[in-house]
Amino acid sequence: MRELSSVSAVFPCYNDGGTIASVVLRARAALEELTDDYEIVVVNDGSADYAPFILEQLIPLVPALRVITHDHNRGYGGALRSGFGAAVKDYIFYTDGDAQYDPQEVLRLSDLMTDDVDVVNGYKVRRNDPLSRKVVGGLYRFAIGRLFGLVVRDVDCDFRLMRRALMDKVVLRVNSGAFCVELMKKLQNAGARIVELPVQHYLRPYGRSQFFRPRRVARTLIDLFRLWWRLIIAGEGRIAEQPVTPGSAPAERRGD
Repeated sequence: MRELSSVSAVFPCYNDGGTIASVVLRARAALEELTDDYEIVVVNDGSADYAPFILEQLIPLVPALRVITHDHNRGYGGALRSGFGAAVKDYIFYTDGDAQYDPQEVLRLSDLMTDDVDVVNGYKVRRNDPLSRKVVGGLYRFAIGRLFGLVVRDVDCDFRLMRRALMDKVVLRVNSGAFCVELMKKLQNAGARIVELPVQHYLRPYGRSQFFRPRRVARTLIDLFRLWWRLIIAGEGRIAEQPVTPGSAPAERRGD
């Protein structure tokens, strides 16, 4: 484990009432090992389950916790944009609030965050989802990688540690599930030095995926086409890109 100067852990939360508490508490345990200066930012993206109640109970228990609340659901990208915009520490770590990744693996990511690295990008060792989603996910990664010229092997593995200074170099606009493609392509275009590390992916213990719904899929496809046109055809922000180095196996509430 490599200690870091300061870390903002960002977690989007949409109907993750059954998992968000464990995600926050496991993240706190890891961050206390990683740095003396950290914050945990949870973006409640218009949750309709009991996630807001759980977060309300967590605030007095976790002083480093900040909760940003959206009055209505803005989408995955919209939640992360709010979280990244609120982050104030030197490094940003983010993953989902559904507990399909273990926040404590950020300790492994920190090992690779050396002076010549800007992003440590996780990729799934094995995807623990139904077979249909594995097939769709594999086809999606292949197609997106080719269309956008991405150098990372798993753009939809939402488990990343990044230097916050990188966010000053990119403008993120997407609110849908296409956000991760926009994020990684623009960081790649900005010359980010990226390494990769395998991480575990777990079965969803609570709720259901919000992505595989007709309206969300349609919104994502439209956003992907617009991104492709702007970034690939129009060449928005295009500069020389850096190679990936393989790694080893709104309303806000704050705790006192």
